[in-house]
Amino acid sequence: MSIPDQDTQELLTLGTATLYEASGLDCFLDAAFRPAWDGAQVVGRAVPVSAQIGDNLALHHGIEAAGPGDVLVVDGGGAPFGYWGEVMGVAAQARGIRGLVIDGGVRDTQQLAALGFPVFSTAISIRGTIKQWPGTVGLAITLRGRVVRRGDIVVADRDGIVVLPAAEYDRIHDASRSRAEKEESFMDRLRSGETTLDVYDFRPLGSPIRDPAR
Repeated sequence: MSIPDQDTQELLTLGTATLYEASGLDCFLDAAFRPAWDGAQVVGRAVPVSAQIGDNLALHHGIEAAGPGDVLVVDGGGAPFGYWGEVMGVAAQARGIRGLVIDGGVRDTQQLAALGFPVFSTAISIRGTIKQWPGTVGLAITLRGRVVRRGDIVVADRDGIVVLPAAEYDRIHDASRSRAEKEESFMDRLRSGETTLDVYDFRPLGSPIRDPAR
């Protein structure tokens, strides 16, 4: 499925936390995935790639296979190698690829920031790679317990990453809008002085043991 431009901005505004909570799914990636440069954020269709540890040939094939609106989602075994850098960022950007999520390392983070190419990784590393195994491109992968399939919707920001199943996208999008609207009404009540205990109806859950001297 293609993602309309207005949806892209709306998804980023809603944010990964709201999308995850509204989804009702375990669709978040491990917290070890972090933006390689401050301010990175991306929305796009997943193109899964599996690479051998310390070998980035599969990522070059991934650049060729992906296109406008896609995000490369790579299983690099979590290894701290520099699988990706400025050269590959330029090549990917020229093809309309929106970003990279990799369980592994990247380098040239300052240059990637200057390009405005969003990258999320589990390591920053200058360690070199070999180019021997072409890997897999487009086949489902599992990243730290999460299955990622081609066409899933990837949303990544400074809080984290969600991978939304394509078949569930419309439902999650609508549920996220509703959640955001509800939370805004809660914000109004909080600004007026109500407590979170009352706004979220937490009082029936019990009261803490308090220091009687205070």
